[in-house]
Amino acid sequence: MILAGDIGGTNARLAYFRTDDGKLSVAAEGVFPSREHRGLDEIVAKFVKGQGIRPEVACFGVAGPVRNGRVETSNLPWTVEASRLASELRLPTAMLINDLEANAWGIAHLEEHDLVSLNRVKGTSAGNQAVISAGTGLGEAGIFRGGDRYDIFASEGGHCDFAPRTEPEIDLLRYLTARFGHVSYERIVSGPGLVNVYRFLRDTHRGDEPQWLTDELAHGDQAATISRTAVAGKSSLAEHALELWISIYGAEAGNLALKIMATGGIYLGGGIAPKIVSKLSGPLFMQAFVGKGRMQALLESIPVKVIINDKIALFGAARYAKAHNAAAEVTSQ
Repeated sequence: MILAGDIGGTNARLAYFRTDDGKLSVAAEGVFPSREHRGLDEIVAKFVKGQGIRPEVACFGVAGPVRNGRVETSNLPWTVEASRLASELRLPTAMLINDLEANAWGIAHLEEHDLVSLNRVKGTSAGNQAVISAGTGLGEAGIFRGGDRYDIFASEGGHCDFAPRTEPEIDLLRYLTARFGHVSYERIVSGPGLVNVYRFLRDTHRGDEPQWLTDELAHGDQAATISRTAVAGKSSLAEHALELWISIYGAEAGNLALKIMATGGIYLGGGIAPKIVSKLSGPLFMQAFVGKGRMQALLESIPVKVIINDKIALFGAARYAKAHNAAAEVTSQ
């Protein structure tokens, strides 16, 4: 039995997978609010005890840079160590990978009904691929294709410097610089980032906030409230915020496509994209994605798809565990 985890700043998702005829299937799963726990060890212990099953192998995709079996999470006050998890699970080792690396490993599991295309590309696309996911933070990962072989790698590209393209975006950069000092794409293209964009527009008098929205923002998830209000068309200020957010998301997705030469496709993961597909399917995202001057024709040839399967990172972590456990067994023989 494989224990897999998708550990984000909002939720920690765990699942047991069994292998039937070479295919992975979910045997049991659970979702835990990350901030209500002191660390991943506590969540894993609770899940394993509740299921009454000890795994044979375990892999966890965690938001943050993984180095030497250790990660200080980007959006949680946690330090996760593979050795502590292995001890908790009574295993020789536990595997830690970046959460976007887990997403990338999960792409091979996806079927057509798991995806929504944002553009139409003629012919068959081949080559490298990339995943970009806006959620509590902004994650990015790549898939290098070499013939029949592929190599998946994590990155911390979401923390690269934000590059404004228009006068309003230059003003946004100034506004956020005054607040944060360094302004990365994650400060904008994320759930908290949407709130930053909204506040910028409100505080610089680019729209009026109705009292009912002020009240809702004071008592709930602000990012969810803003996006939900924008999609429903109930506030022009919220709509403006989401539109600016989407355009910047598209621009950074295009940047990633160029850096990785992702002619095989760009995949949008994370918890936000599936909730705003109707807005992402409009012109703003793709206009920003392809708007790279002399590289526009290249970007127009790259398929862009939204992942609507919320278990992709779990399946990816399980696939990673299965592949690397098999490789370890072959090496030990």
